[in-house]
Amino acid sequence: MAKSKVKKCRIPTEDDRLNRYFTELYRVIPELPTEYAPRMKTHPLALEGVKLITVDRYEDARGCFSDHWHQDKFKEILGDQTFKQDSYVVSHRGVIRGLHYQLPPHGQGKLVRCLYGSIQDVVVDLRKSSATFGQWLQIKLDGTNRHYDMLWIPPGFAHGYCVLGNRADVLYKMTQVHNPEYERTLLWNDEDLNIPWKKIKHPILSIKDKEGTPLKDADLFD
Repeated sequence: MAKSKVKKCRIPTEDDRLNRYFTELYRVIPELPTEYAPRMKTHPLALEGVKLITVDRYEDARGCFSDHWHQDKFKEILGDQTFKQDSYVVSHRGVIRGLHYQLPPHGQGKLVRCLYGSIQDVVVDLRKSSATFGQWLQIKLDGTNRHYDMLWIPPGFAHGYCVLGNRADVLYKMTQVHNPEYERTLLWNDEDLNIPWKKIKHPILSIKDKEGTPLKDADLFD
């Protein structure tokens, strides 16, 4: 009787499994372009001068890449801005920060970006000559999107935010360094502003923010 031939099966190695994984991965997530040119979009918001800036994030098997600051590209959007201080802030669930601003000649322009988690970001117009004086806007900045949103806030506005999850990491670029003598705090829950802070029943606040000044008594911009 003829012996039947037994076909030997090759057992895949770990390298085989990794090669297959990355082959499939690159079908949907291409390698970074040879000439990296991130797409940047600007969205003017309801308060004049405040802008939402979107920069795409490029991903591949290694992770992701995007620009946080590129002087030549941002010059087209913000003009000749000089940033003098970067600050990195970690906040936990229940935290509200703000509403902060600095008076002239140390008024701060801020470029705000949420790197981790998400925040409800709030901006209040304190320019007496502005058509939107005393008005505010809110916007969600989210560090988990496939693109990165940054909020540009020129001098003349109070700014603050609350954490929407367990934690949020926020990076600021500022056109002036922190100057306690010129720093002011607008009361976060001013009844005249009536800002609807989200998901915060018992907010965690600094003493300075708890004792903020209502809009009617605040130091303002011309």
